[in-house]
Order: sequence, then C-alpha cells, then structure tokens
Amino acid sequence: MSQRSDHPRRGAAAAAALPPARSAVRSAARRRLALLLPLTAAALVALPIVAVLIDALGPAGDAWGHVAGRLVPRYLANTLWLVGGVASLATAIGVGSAWLVVTYRFTGRRLLEWMLILPLAIPSYVQAYIYYELLSFTGPVQSALRAAFGDGAGAWFPTFSSVPGAIFVLVLALYPYVYLAARAAFVQQTGTLVEIGRMLGCTPTAAFFRVTLPLARPAIVVGVSLVMMETLADYGAVSLLGVQTFTTGIYKAWFSMGDRVAAAQLASILLLVVLLLIVLERANRHGQVYNAGGDHIAGSQALRGTAGAAALGACILPAFFGFLLPAGYLLTMLADVTALRPDVFFAAAGNTLLVSTVTAAIAVALGLVIIVGIRAGGSRLGSAARQLAGMGYAVPGPVLAIGTLVPLAAFDNAIDGLSERWFGVDLGLLLTGGIGALIFAYLARFMTVSLGSIEAGFGKIRPSLEEAASTLGYGTFHRLRRVHARLMAPSLATAALLVFVDVMKELPATLILRPFDFDTLAVRVFNLARDERLAEAALPALALIVVGLLPVILLSRRSLPRPQRRR
Repeated sequence: MSQRSDHPRRGAAAAAALPPARSAVRSAARRRLALLLPLTAAALVALPIVAVLIDALGPAGDAWGHVAGRLVPRYLANTLWLVGGVASLATAIGVGSAWLVVTYRFTGRRLLEWMLILPLAIPSYVQAYIYYELLSFTGPVQSALRAAFGDGAGAWFPTFSSVPGAIFVLVLALYPYVYLAARAAFVQQTGTLVEIGRMLGCTPTAAFFRVTLPLARPAIVVGVSLVMMETLADYGAVSLLGVQTFTTGIYKAWFSMGDRVAAAQLASILLLVVLLLIVLERANRHGQVYNAGGDHIAGSQALRGTAGAAALGACILPAFFGFLLPAGYLLTMLADVTALRPDVFFAAAGNTLLVSTVTAAIAVALGLVIIVGIRAGGSRLGSAARQLAGMGYAVPGPVLAIGTLVPLAAFDNAIDGLSERWFGVDLGLLLTGGIGALIFAYLARFMTVSLGSIEAGFGKIRPSLEEAASTLGYGTFHRLRRVHARLMAPSLATAALLVFVDVMKELPATLILRPFDFDTLAVRVFNLARDERLAEAALPALALIVVGLLPVILLSRRSLPRPQRRR
C-alpha cells in the first residue's frame, strides 16, 4: 500500500496533472481565500469608526444642548490654537535643527544627530506633569525667583496650565517627527542644485529657502501632518494642564455626563477633522514629483567660533528641554524612596507587559497573514483592505475607545439576552470591561505600525527567491513558513517592538476601556500626576522612558543615513 507524500515537487507534479479548468478553479478559490483575512481585518478595524458614526446619528440627550451650545465652540477654538501652534513651532525646530546638522559641521554635531530624536521616548503626559511641577507656583523655578527677588517676582510669571503651556509640552514631545522627515530629505538632496543657487548669487540662507526647502517640502509635510494628528489625539497632556479640547470633551461626556450619544457626536467631529487633515496632506502631494537626487550628495561646511557655538546652542536646546531635563528631574525624584511603592509599580508593570506582549504578538501574526494574503490575492480589493486596516493609527484613542465599547456592549447584551431567554442563565458582560476589549482597541489603532514594518521586510526579499520556491512547488503559506519567516525575522522583531512600545504609552483608550482596578504604567503615571503625587509617579514614568528608548535607538540607526562628503 503506497503512502501519501507531501514533498513539494510531487505536489507540483500533481497540480500540473490536473485539468486546466479544474486547476483554474482551484487557483481562483485560493485567491479568494487569501483575500478573506485582509478583508476581515479591515472590517474589524473599520468597525469602531462605523460604530461611532452610527451612534452619533442617534437621538441627542439633554446634555448635548449644553455641549453643542457652550462647549463645542471652546473645544474647537482650543483645538485649532493647539494644532496650529504645535505644528508651527515643531516645523521651525525640526526643520531648523535638521538643516544645521546636515549642512554644517560644528562641535557636537554627530552627538546631536541622535540626541534630537530622544524626546520621542517621553510621552507627552509625562512631559506635562514634569514641567507643571517645575513651573508651578510652588515649583523650584518660581520658588527660586521669589527667593532671589522677593514675593512679587512670580506675579508676572505666566500660568503654565493653559493653551500655551500645552503647546510648549507637545512641541517638545513631537518635533522629532519633523526633524526625522526633514533630515532624511536634506541628506538625499544633490549638491549640484545648491551650488547652482550659490553661483547665481544666493547666500547660504537664501539657497536654503529657495532650493533646499522647496525640494524637501513633501517629506516635511508628512512629518507635520503626523504632528498635527498626534496633537489632535492627545489626551494626557491637555487633561493634566486643564485645556479643554475634543479629546477631554469626549471623556467628560462619557464619564461625567453619562451621555453616550454626546460622546459619539464629539468623537465624530474630531474624526472629521482628522480625515480632513489626511485629505489635505494627500492633496498636497498629488501629482507632485520632486527629484532631488543627482551626481553627488551635498557636502557640509565647517562652522567655527561664534557661528559654531550658535548652531550648537540652537540644536542642543530642544534635546535638553525635551529629554535631558525631564529625565534628569525624574532621576532626582527617585531619591524619595518612601514614595516609590514597588509593589504597586510591579503590579502595573505586569499588567502593561501582559497587554503589550499579547497585542504585539497578535498584531505581528495578523499583519503577516494580511500582507501575505494581499500578495497572493493580487487585486485592488486587497490593496483597499490594506489601506483600511492601516487607517486606525490616524484615529484618536478616545474615538476608537468609544467605537469599541458601542458594538461590544451591543454584542454582550444580545448574547446575555439570548442566554437568559433560552437557558435562564445570566452571562453578564463577556467582552465589555475585559482585557479583550482593550486589546481589540489596541489592534485597531496600532495595526498600521505592524503592517508598515512587515511590508518593508517583504520589499527586501529578492523576487528570485520567491520564484525559486514557487518552482519547487511551495504554496503561499509553505513559502511563508520556510522562506519569508526566516528572512524577515528582523522586520518582524521591529514590528513587535514598535507595537509593544506604542501600547505601553497609550493612555486615552486604556483609561476608557481598562477593566476595574487594572492599572498600566501609563494610567498609573497619569492618575498620580493628576493627584499631584509626583514623587510616586517618578518610577513608572522612568520605566516608560527606558522602554521607549528602544525604538528611538532603532530609529537612530535606520533613519539617520550618514551624509556623504564630496570628493
């Protein structure tokens, strides 16, 4: 009796022996099956967004009249001021520092190239509570002013709990996005165009504004758009500083007013603003082609004396106020060992490790299957599903949280009603209020991080390897296990790390969806800072910063190509 063999070559021979019509039917069935997972994943990611829009169309409660008449104009004004101020200052700092470290050579330039990225490791709500402590009336800065110049010295000091204070904090936390985009664009520009501008009589500054900056505009716009979307999505910093925006309004409508429809309507307004930013960013790039490459890379000029000191000071200030000062101040707080509470810290760290690890593993596995399914299906429908599955990162956390609660609560109520009607058993809430809902929201928000890293990994695999595997009879998922998984191990590890760190720092969705008495490090820091128990918040805040440094180091190695000098 002969035994069946799964050898790839025999499988290929068997497939070749099938009639053409039967082989075509099986091939079409495999393509449809390959597209099923991307479409399912896209539907799950779109579910919270659709749920928010549907819920916003429901009948408005009594609270909505107060919210719409008095609060929405305030939310809109504060949000617009916040987005405009953060985008403008982050662009100035990011573009200016990138231009200096690429165009000129001065003392400390190589160190500053990666130090300018370090503020990405500190969440904005950590920055907010540190600077609130430093600059408040009882903080060390105003206390030193009163001690030096008398009690009236602090009267002129501006109030930090304000829109300008929130702009200051968010600029320090977000300018590295513009810096990375601008620096990558400046490094890749050809030196010939700059030299032509200099020959035509342009000064270095004029050449920057007339040649260098216009060529880098598409990359800079992408970085600025990311800064604006992160500003719209921020909850921790604006809440700690008492600034009323749409994100704080959503949280207040849900928990303080108990009006789900009002929260959904505020979330829909915020979602429309985000979608408008996405449309404007894509319209800005539509049909534009910028070819900055050429025969040689632009060389850097030496700066010495006063000019070199000015360039060093301009670049070191964002890194100092964005990372060195906050991290150093947290370290000094650790001296108060009585406030550390290691038992509570390890409980929050364990919860954070649990949800971050599970989310990262699911995101990488699901992202890998999605990309493989799209590649195997090879249709526009699959590409559209990929775009839909990756749009969650642009949706603010409160919007996703509300959109997750609404369908999951409806599902739980339906299942509980059927169970009680048929079996007389009250099941209660199965998904709502549990870790599953939290992980679902994380996946909807951060799936694009996993998809981007995995797509980049597939792009590095030579087509000849896949063709050879296909010739040997390996199917799609057999190639995934024997070829892709091994070659893409670094990309998969990068995707897992990025998702892990993003989940660790996520605050608004965690605050809304977390189970009762389930604190993560982010929630712990926020609650302690809100209660002004700053010394207790130092240890979990430092833990977030240390773990957040890992992707920053990864970015510094992959996103900072060395400028090549002319010969």
